[in-house]
Amino acid sequence: MTVEADGRLSQARECSMPQYRLKGRDLARLSVMSPATPPFVSRRRLLGGAAAVLPGVAFSHLLAAEHDPAGAAHFPAKAKRVIWLFMHGGPSHVDLFDPKPELVRHAGKPLPESLGAVETRRKVAENPLLGPVKPFRRHGAGGIEISGFLPRMAELADEMCVIRSCHGDSVNHPQSVYQMNTGSILMGKPSLGSWVSYGLGSENADMPAFVVMPDPGGGLKGGPPAWGSAFLPATHQGTTLRPGENPILHLRPAGGQSSARQRSTLDLVNRLNQAHQSARAEDTHLDARMRAYELAFRMQSAAPEAVDLSKESDATKTLYGLDQPVTREFGTRCLLARRLVERGVRFVQLYSGDTNGWDAHEDVLKNHTDYSARTDQPVAALILDLKQRGLLDDTLVIWGGEFGRMPMSEKGTGRDHNPWGYTTVLFGAGVKRGHVHGATDDFGLRAEVDKVHVHDLHATILHLLGVDHERLTHRHNGRDERLTDVAGNVVRGILA
Repeated sequence: MTVEADGRLSQARECSMPQYRLKGRDLARLSVMSPATPPFVSRRRLLGGAAAVLPGVAFSHLLAAEHDPAGAAHFPAKAKRVIWLFMHGGPSHVDLFDPKPELVRHAGKPLPESLGAVETRRKVAENPLLGPVKPFRRHGAGGIEISGFLPRMAELADEMCVIRSCHGDSVNHPQSVYQMNTGSILMGKPSLGSWVSYGLGSENADMPAFVVMPDPGGGLKGGPPAWGSAFLPATHQGTTLRPGENPILHLRPAGGQSSARQRSTLDLVNRLNQAHQSARAEDTHLDARMRAYELAFRMQSAAPEAVDLSKESDATKTLYGLDQPVTREFGTRCLLARRLVERGVRFVQLYSGDTNGWDAHEDVLKNHTDYSARTDQPVAALILDLKQRGLLDDTLVIWGGEFGRMPMSEKGTGRDHNPWGYTTVLFGAGVKRGHVHGATDDFGLRAEVDKVHVHDLHATILHLLGVDHERLTHRHNGRDERLTDVAGNVVRGILA
């Protein structure tokens, strides 16, 4: 049985249930599916009909609940939930969070030969160096240097954990977007949010565990597979919230059906399912599917309330910049993120940047002025709001993109992609505050000190959530797959 992109069941084919394995744990309390379990062939038409009368996204949310190892943390967690602010396109670390005096001194000159050959996407290795386009200043008790692009975030320097030594493996957008999200430069792997959903489940039985809010401009390099569940059960893919009055597709009853009519239909489905199950007492999977239908019904009331901002105070809306045209859109999504984690959503991801986003090939100053203006106040507001509500202590907030940018110029005022060294900023649960970890070389080209690969970053995020990245696995095609493949180390230096 498969689930389509809109959450409805496909009638195309049957498939046997996969196995799931969580290494090193007692699996007695987990519902582990046998690969020999026969599919519910005789229920195909019935299940298809149920999908038609229940909201699609909600229906898929618990479809695989019977083999979902929810609540399987390996040790006490510092973080209960994650908000990931993904700056799509590649924000320039050397213009935002990683000041380089040597880059200032050598601006206009070629990169020193001592740094060796440089792999770039657009052959800019021979171009002159470009100094930071805005000055850096020290902020907070620790004197963390942050550029003038982000004045509101800079006020929160004492809340930041700045990792200046991140690095990945591809100079191209789609591959790097996939790697930052899924651990692999290849399409077809489960996203971090999906692994978190699979391993921990949701804190609220009426809401999905993993929610994604793409940029309304669309155009993510790599597309929705960046938040897909791949070979994990489809219930763990990111549930997409869209702008407008209908943020979750298929949430409202089809054809204007009343709640009473839906309840009656669901009761009929349950009675037929129970009759089917009575002859198959040894099969526990049907009971879980019945609970899935109930969740879909409940979500119709829980989800609309979660995305309704009408009861937020004017002061809160102003804090997030909802009263200003430039910040209104991203501020709205940041406020929604806070509301979602308050209501038990485990993993929320927001994208800033449409087709090009922070991809400043032609003019760093113009591009980063635009996107910083849109996001700086809302991001700072989110951190402040979480803190004043007591949520920052157990919420991990991530700020960063798929890579950084080169110290050499492109077209005189722009910069090319740089996956060899860039910055990711963390706030909140379990990380040191007012702290800088690692360093790139003197020109910001490559990570050099206390290097943090994408696998290490993922291992650390899972660790903060109480999950050992080596033990959370899924049996697929005869191999125990995991987010970090055969690599990854927890970055102990950033842990509080």
